[in-house]
Amino acid sequence: MAPQVLGAVVRRYGHFDTAEDATQEALFAAATQWPTDGLPDNPLGWLITVAARRLTDLLRSEQARLRREDTVARWTLPEQWLAPAADRPVTDSDDSLILLFMCCHPALPPAAQIALTLRAVGGLNTGEVARAFLVPEATMTRRISRAKQRIRESGIPFGLPPEAERAARLGAVLHVLYLIFNEGYVSTTGPGLHRAELSAEAIRLTRLVHRLLPGDGEVAGLLALMLLTDARRPARTGPDGGLVPMAEQDRGRWDAGQIAEGVDLLTEALPRGATGPYQLQAAIAAIHDEAPTAEATDWPQIVALYELLLRISDSPVVALNHAVAVAMASGADAGLDLLGRLGADQRITGDHRLYAVRAHLLEMSGDHAAARTSYETAARLATGLAQQRYLNTRAARLVAGVETGPEADS
Repeated sequence: MAPQVLGAVVRRYGHFDTAEDATQEALFAAATQWPTDGLPDNPLGWLITVAARRLTDLLRSEQARLRREDTVARWTLPEQWLAPAADRPVTDSDDSLILLFMCCHPALPPAAQIALTLRAVGGLNTGEVARAFLVPEATMTRRISRAKQRIRESGIPFGLPPEAERAARLGAVLHVLYLIFNEGYVSTTGPGLHRAELSAEAIRLTRLVHRLLPGDGEVAGLLALMLLTDARRPARTGPDGGLVPMAEQDRGRWDAGQIAEGVDLLTEALPRGATGPYQLQAAIAAIHDEAPTAEATDWPQIVALYELLLRISDSPVVALNHAVAVAMASGADAGLDLLGRLGADQRITGDHRLYAVRAHLLEMSGDHAAARTSYETAARLATGLAQQRYLNTRAARLVAGVETGPEADS
């Protein structure tokens, strides 16, 4: 709900950075008041009203400070800063979409676009954004602050960019939505494996972009990827909240409706022009989802798709997933050979996923002692409690001499 509140306040009053502070305070007020006072009849309206009042308070405080310092002689009314982009009713969905494209304005460097959108639209805190970029939290705090300052100084109008500008911003917009979804599907913090509200928000926003650009194959591909991946969420955790790897999931619990929608989107998008990375990832997800059992998965086809993806993507995570697919298609030794080359990539050497995959492949090869060591290393590096518990459990089962199933949950 935070993006809708922030979008409404910015549309009406402007002053992006102060509006974000006011929105956060309104959310805090809701968290403290609603449990005792009850849910208001119109929660979104309540939040917007409280955020607008808090914005007024913050602006009055700032006005007083500026007057004391004699840096300004007059303070203009909020309504004079930024008028709505068009004389038509603006919906909450419009606000979210406008805010998304606003944060991805070309006046900001690409890294700042993504960081600011994750913070303002995606609802991630600064620490989560920092982990998505693999940088210290203090660095990300400065980056986001500079981005908000630049938006404030630029006078960017609150409205969808002209059609010619949308294409220039679309890559950043899609990457942001992809990162928001990933953080929701595999949370890097907290006790739970996933944060369903983040995944749902990413899907909601991607649907809005797809509605705006229905003929764009990569927008359709990203929406398909999210739906095909999120379809497995009901089966990803056991009764105790622990992670259940894909090979062990009850596929009857997967969301058949989401799978069908994702496959339809992908089928319609693939014949249009060049195939991009989101469409390729969606195709991989579709192969997993349409396999009736783990054993029936078409791993050679997945390998081929990852090899196509590697031609257009320099991501070490793609290379890691390719190694898993090769191992499943051609044996653990082939996958371990690829991992040996990937181990020199500094972008992933501190990521727990590298050691978790190595542990799984070592276990497949029968080297349980080395696998246990890698599982323990992966558990130390993992930041999410659910991943830590899962990896430590696998290491302990190897100590006890218990065979375990595959770890990958693509």
